[in-house]
Amino acid sequence: MSPEQTYLTTEGFKSLEKELDQLRSVRRPHVASQIQASKELGAMGENAEYEEAMNELAFLEGRIQELEAMLHNAVIIPAPKKGRSKSSTIQLGSVVKVATSGSKKSAIYTIVGSAEASPAEGRISNESPIGKALIGRSKGDEVDFQVPSGVQHLKVIQVK
Repeated sequence: MSPEQTYLTTEGFKSLEKELDQLRSVRRPHVASQIQASKELGAMGENAEYEEAMNELAFLEGRIQELEAMLHNAVIIPAPKKGRSKSSTIQLGSVVKVATSGSKKSAIYTIVGSAEASPAEGRISNESPIGKALIGRSKGDEVDFQVPSGVQHLKVIQVK
């Protein structure tokens, strides 16, 4: 079984590295000191502080393992080039301007891996319904995709 690839921008990779470093060098020692302090209170079976610190440590170690795996299996998404793009096909890293069907409203999305997705910031995952629908499309294409509220229809206005 091969590990799952994690698609990240250079900025996303650096951000995850920074979070991992913070967890290892700051949070882990802090939680360890909390555990030690709560052990000194005695009766660990009835010690709420000890139990809470152990739960926090378990969560922390899980997140550290998750980040290590993501960084180990990272595939860096090339940044879009300035000016005209040579590729007019939407792919990971593309910045796409789309218009909603029946409306003059448009939106700009950057297609990223799921680890960096933040729809509120216009960063949509290649695994999301809209991301899947847009990958491989070009300027002028119209796409339909299913969301919980029904079928949505978009037209690709621009690809960078």
